[in-house]
Parts: sequence; C-alpha cells; structure tokens
Amino acid sequence: MSNGNTTHTDSADNNQSPLEFLSFTLGKEEYGIDIQRVQELRGYEAVTRIANAPDFMKGVMNLRGVIVPIIDLRMKFELGNAVYDDFTVVVILNIAGQTIGIVVDSVSDVITLERSQIKPTPEIGSNIDASFLIGLAPLDERMLILMDIEKLMSAEDMGLQLAQAM
Repeated sequence: MSNGNTTHTDSADNNQSPLEFLSFTLGKEEYGIDIQRVQELRGYEAVTRIANAPDFMKGVMNLRGVIVPIIDLRMKFELGNAVYDDFTVVVILNIAGQTIGIVVDSVSDVITLERSQIKPTPEIGSNIDASFLIGLAPLDERMLILMDIEKLMSAEDMGLQLAQAM
C-alpha cells in the first residue's frame, strides 16, 4: 500500500545532497567555489613575477617545494586594481591534479546549499563569462555568485596547462 509520499531515492540521492561552497569577496560582490577544490587558505605574500604573463597572472610562489601559479581574480574579471592588505587571501586550489592559487579580497565562510537554492544565471552583460557560472544563490540580503572554478582555471585565456581529467 502506498501513502502517496514516495520519492525516487536510488540515483536521485546523489543529485539531492547539499553542496558546500567557500565564499569570498571580490570588490563588493560575494562569490562561491566548490569547497572540494580548496586545498588551503594563506595570507597574501609577495610572488615572483613571470615575464610576459598577463596582468591577472601575479606570478608564482614556492609552496612547500611546489611552484604554484598565482592568479588575481579581481584583475582577471577587470574589477579594478586590488589593494593587498591583511584581509587579502590566497586560496590554494587543487584542480585537475595541479595546484593553483587565486587571490581574493577576503574569505567569508563555508556555505552549505541545497540544489534548489541555486538559481540560473540571467543572460546579461558581465565581465565574467557566464559559462564559468554555476548559478546564483540568494542568501537573506545578499547574493552569492557561484563559479565553476575548474572551468575558469582551464579556460584557454588562462594560459595554464591543466591535465585533462579522464
């Protein structure tokens, strides 16, 4: 006998599990990236500049014997020049087997979202290519812009040679 409250639970459970995002700020906007891509958080420190690199490629740093490219997302998204202060954070990511650092203005929190909370990105002009966006998550009085950081970091204009996941 059925009570009318049956749900699909086999493969649907994987698609219904909550997602966790590291939230950070760039300028006045708050962004989120998949927490599973985050290796560690570090304060901003001087990097070694690489000749002829794009402006958003700040340089490289030595992280426990690993040379890590450092990308300033504020400059990548043309949000104006960044001011590096005590709140500036380098988020160390592990993407497709490569370690990459992104510079953000500050890190806010780890936010857990249900898939139903993520809304599609409207088709409007933006400095961010919408193909790098997962969606938007309205949270009380603020809006979290969710980025597919793996897609962004493997984009052709980034100049990074990421191993292709098979």
